[in-house]
Amino acid sequence: MTEQSKHIISRKKEHLELCKTDAVQFKEKTSGFEKYDFLHSAITEAQIDKIDLSKKFFGKKVTYPFLISCMTGGTTEGENINLQLAEVAADLNIPLGLGSLRFALETNDYDEHFKQIRKAAKAVPLLGNIGGAQIIKMKSFKTLFHLLDKVESDVLVVHLNPLQELLQKNGEPNFYGIKKSLEKLVKQSSMPIIVKEVGSGISKKSAQVLLDLGIAGIDIAGAGGTSWAGVEILRNKQSTENPFWDWGLPTSYCIKTVAELKKKNKFMLIGSGGINSSFDAAKALALGADFTASARIILQTLIKDQQAGVITLIKDWFEDVKQIMFLTDSQNLRSFGKEKLILKKDCY
Repeated sequence: MTEQSKHIISRKKEHLELCKTDAVQFKEKTSGFEKYDFLHSAITEAQIDKIDLSKKFFGKKVTYPFLISCMTGGTTEGENINLQLAEVAADLNIPLGLGSLRFALETNDYDEHFKQIRKAAKAVPLLGNIGGAQIIKMKSFKTLFHLLDKVESDVLVVHLNPLQELLQKNGEPNFYGIKKSLEKLVKQSSMPIIVKEVGSGISKKSAQVLLDLGIAGIDIAGAGGTSWAGVEILRNKQSTENPFWDWGLPTSYCIKTVAELKKKNKFMLIGSGGINSSFDAAKALALGADFTASARIILQTLIKDQQAGVITLIKDWFEDVKQIMFLTDSQNLRSFGKEKLILKKDCY
C-alpha cells in the first residue's frame, strides 16, 4: 500500500468518526422541507394496498425510490460497514452507494473485499464513487475502469466537493478542467454516470451544464444534512464559528428547481441532503426527485440498532410514504407531484 493510500485511509477514518455524531450537521441552514406541508384530500380514491413504490434504477427494478448514499471506504471499520450495508441493500432490494474508491486505485489489497461486497449485495445496483478532483488528474481512465470492474459496479458516481477540498488540510481545491474531464469520462464509460455534490447542492444552472455533457443522473446533495465544511473545520480544530459551515443551497430548493429541467432533458434526479425522516423523503419525491438518499442517519442507525434497525427504519419510512400518498389522493409515484404540497405560510 502506498503512503498516499495510507493517508487517504487515515483521513477517511477521521471522517467516519465525526459522522457518527450530530456535531457535523448544519447549524442554522435547513433542507427547507419544514416549509412545506401536504395538501390533504378528504375525498381520496387512492387504494393504499395497491400503491406500488418500486422503480427502475438504470434498468434494474428496486423496491423503493431510495438508495443508501455513498458513505465510507478504506478503513477496517469502513469495510465492515459497507459489507453490512450490502446485506441490508440486498434484503430491501435497493441500490447501495460505496464511499470514494480513490484509496484502492493504486493497490490490489482490497480486491477480496470488493468481491465480498458484491456477493453480499447480490443483484442490487452498486454505485462506485470517485472524486471530481481526481478525474481531472487522470490522463487515462483505464485504471479507474479496471477498478470499477473489480467492484462490479453498475453506476459510477463522480462527487463534486469544492468547499470540502477548499477547507480540507492538504485538500485539492483545483477543479479547472472538470467539465472537459466529465465529458471525456462520459464518452469512454460503459456505465451510466451520476454527478453528486456532498452537501452544498447543485443549482439548476450547474445541472444543465452537466446534462449537456451527457451525465445520466444528478444527485443534488443539498444543504441541510451533513456539513462537510463542518467536518473539515472540526478536523482542523478551527473555530466552529467559521462562516462557511452553513454554505450551500437548501435541498428542497435544489430538487424543485433542477426538476424543472425534466421537461426537456431525460435524467435521473436524486434528492439527498438532510433526508432524515419519512416526511423528508416524501416531500423530496413530491418536489420532483426520482429517488431519495440518506447517509448519516443510516450510519448512526446501523451503529445503534445494527442491520435490523436500518431495515426497519427504511421499511417504516416507506410505509409512511404510502400513507401520505393515500391521504393526498396519489395512486402512484407519477401522480405524486408538487401540486400535492403547499407552503405552510399560505395556510395562515
